[in-house]
Amino acid sequence: MLAAVSDDDRFDPASLTKLMTAYIVFGALRDKKLDPNAAVPVSERAWKAEGSRMFIEPRKPVTVAELVKGMIIQSGNDATIALAEAVAGSEDTFAQLMNREAKRLGLKNSNFMNATGLPAKDHYASARDMATLALALIRDFPADYAAHYSQKEYAYNGIKQANRNRLLWMDTTVDGVKTGFTEAAGYCLVASAKRGDRRLVSVVMGAQSDALRVSENQKLLNFGFLAFDTQRLYKKGDTVGSPEIFKGTRSTIKLGFDRDVWLTLPRERFTGLKAQLETQQPFLAPYSVGQKAGIMKLTRDNAPVAEIPVVALEDVPVAGFLSRGWDTIRLFFR
Repeated sequence: MLAAVSDDDRFDPASLTKLMTAYIVFGALRDKKLDPNAAVPVSERAWKAEGSRMFIEPRKPVTVAELVKGMIIQSGNDATIALAEAVAGSEDTFAQLMNREAKRLGLKNSNFMNATGLPAKDHYASARDMATLALALIRDFPADYAAHYSQKEYAYNGIKQANRNRLLWMDTTVDGVKTGFTEAAGYCLVASAKRGDRRLVSVVMGAQSDALRVSENQKLLNFGFLAFDTQRLYKKGDTVGSPEIFKGTRSTIKLGFDRDVWLTLPRERFTGLKAQLETQQPFLAPYSVGQKAGIMKLTRDNAPVAEIPVVALEDVPVAGFLSRGWDTIRLFFR
């Protein structure tokens, strides 16, 4: 989180809710529980949905793929309900899936009562949660995200509707993600932009106008890209220490990271960074690859900056009886 105000406050999310609906639908498509080419029956509940609509009809076949476009690009509440019913049988049951996923993703200030974001008691979300959800959507379903969220318009049933995310026209680096509006929620927008290898997500909720939600998101994105930098400090598998290990088949154990380590800081604050590896010695076998073995502490001017878990990069099985006995003696005099 580079900058935030009231990021854990609970707001009416309006159609930002559809980010969670899309997350679950993409999961169902990935797991083959939904067929993108399958026709979906349109219930009376979906057909008569209030608010923004895709204009589906009960007697006209509509596919899952068309409904996904209608939900994401047109923000159709009718399409959203039809998808929720296709996944879970009813929108109420689908809302239970939404809350289960919210808990799994660590969304601590969000609760969903429906799939659309139409106003409902106990339906809320925080800006932090919406940012977390958007990042999860991009991370877990990159192909689906790329195929839908940057689309500027979609036509169905002879009606062409434009994506309400006006940043798609104003900033070529923006490729998503979702707008929302109700009288209760005000104007909301989650936006994402990728410039070079860096991606940022911004969230504005409860703005007084469409123009304000657009301009404030643009300011946040520009600030993030201009004032901050992201650098890779360590590569996955880099060895940062080889301490002695006892009672194992090796005399030392290689320590490092199980992933690339990236750090985002104000641009000028990378200078003067110091790293210190902290471990609890002595190391005793057995150890397995990926087992936590310490912490790399990053500081600047004696102030903490970040703590990164360090893991074993190799297996060290337990040695034979004689070697273990010898190491026991060595440890006694250590």
